[in-house]
Amino acid sequence: MGDGQATRRRLLEAATAEFAAHGIAGARVDRIAATAKANKAQLYAYYGNKEELFQAVFQEQINAIMDAVPLTGKDLPGYAVALYDDYLRHPELERLAMWARLERVPTGELVPGDDAQEGKLAEIVAAQQAGLVDPEMAARDVHSLVIAMSHAWSPVSLTFVASAGDPAADHDRRRAALAAAVRAAFVRPDPTEA
Repeated sequence: MGDGQATRRRLLEAATAEFAAHGIAGARVDRIAATAKANKAQLYAYYGNKEELFQAVFQEQINAIMDAVPLTGKDLPGYAVALYDDYLRHPELERLAMWARLERVPTGELVPGDDAQEGKLAEIVAAQQAGLVDPEMAARDVHSLVIAMSHAWSPVSLTFVASAGDPAADHDRRRAALAAAVRAAFVRPDPTEA
């Protein structure tokens, strides 16, 4: 990795932590640059301004979870559990999404025109057409509800926030409950196995 790429990587990592902790308005470019062992001129040269830097950080985090947590229409419970596990490993995305919702996009799609989400919706539609997922709900609503269910113990939970340091038995119990809830809400018996 060249010096420029290494500096960009350090800036993105420092900005991820800064934005997750302080939001867009509260983040400070000077702290980001200092943490990244770079200068503000480099930050502005690479990312333009603080808003564009936030967008780069947020998009990188979204791409990472889309790559790390694939959705197959045949396993919505597994998708929900994988999201739960990813929130434990990467709580920054949840915090960044919360700040984006509070400071940028109060209503509607958080990430309009997201091609990865469209692929996930197509998976759900295919599973609905195969009789594996409840066809009465719009695929977009199924996806939103599965994600919301997976957030039950995430950093944006209104009731309880799990951490990676919680006892393994607690994580196992939550995973089982989440999978059972998603299965009961959306999954239909496989008609080919009747």
